[in-house]
Amino acid sequence: MDLTILAPDLLLLVCAVVCDGLIGDPVYASHPIRLVGATLSFFERVLRSLRLDGYVGGCVLFCILAAFWVGLICALAIMLHRVQAEIGWLFHAFVLYSLIALKDLCKHGLAIDRAADLDGARQATAMLVGRDIERMDAAACRRAGMESLSENAVDGFIAPIFYYALLGLPGLVLFKVISTMDSMVGFKTPRYRYFGWCGARLDDVLNFLPARLTYVLMIVVASFLPHCSARKALVVGWQQHALVPGPNSGWSEATAAGALQRRLVGPIWQDGMQVADLWLGDANDPAGGRPEDMRRMCVFVVATCLLSVGLAAVYLVYASS
Repeated sequence: MDLTILAPDLLLLVCAVVCDGLIGDPVYASHPIRLVGATLSFFERVLRSLRLDGYVGGCVLFCILAAFWVGLICALAIMLHRVQAEIGWLFHAFVLYSLIALKDLCKHGLAIDRAADLDGARQATAMLVGRDIERMDAAACRRAGMESLSENAVDGFIAPIFYYALLGLPGLVLFKVISTMDSMVGFKTPRYRYFGWCGARLDDVLNFLPARLTYVLMIVVASFLPHCSARKALVVGWQQHALVPGPNSGWSEATAAGALQRRLVGPIWQDGMQVADLWLGDANDPAGGRPEDMRRMCVFVVATCLLSVGLAAVYLVYASS
């Protein structure tokens, strides 16, 4: 069986990144992530009806989703490639384009900057983070958007590119299945503490290397972007990444704070209670949230993501030689 249609392809990767940059994430009812989410919800109901709502149920959910979606996408790509090679490659490219998201990350972040008033900025912030927006001023809204951009650059773009370059279409789809599980059931609530454990832990495992790769890429980018500090990116990322809950998100958040020479996070309120008063960044730098800070973060994140594409391209050229 010819499985070349499933292998990573540099030309298709470049086309997908260009389409994402020009168009953004496609919005339609049968978007792969929406379909994965709908399938997850269906099987969650089935498993809970069978009283498989603990660790075992969560592991079974992963096995079902991974087998179904990786198998389906790969089978469709192979079948279409057999019918006509060009259709198979077009399907491959469209799936790849649908499963990366860079332009929309910046779009949501810049919506905070472009809001007409504080209420609009708060509503735009609520699309990115789960916090009490009523207590946030304009600067806090921008900081929250900046944090979200730096964190989501990993699982929204760099990690998918990483697994696509290593494992092709199956690796990309598997990563997005796990990422969707984490976003839908990976919560430490009574309902999902055990059922969502598998998805959350697998997401931590798969983002382990991409998060640390992002740390290195951000240092490189900070060395040539104006008004950035590679030294602070290196030091702050290394020393403060563990201040953020979870094993991975702190690497990009802390490094970005150091690189842009802005302190991020600040007081966080949820459900009427202050749950954190943490600042990431050099203590001598000003607090983030100035009008120009969001645009600087967008430029910084885009440059980092494009550098990851360049690194993937080098790897694919080397691997094919």
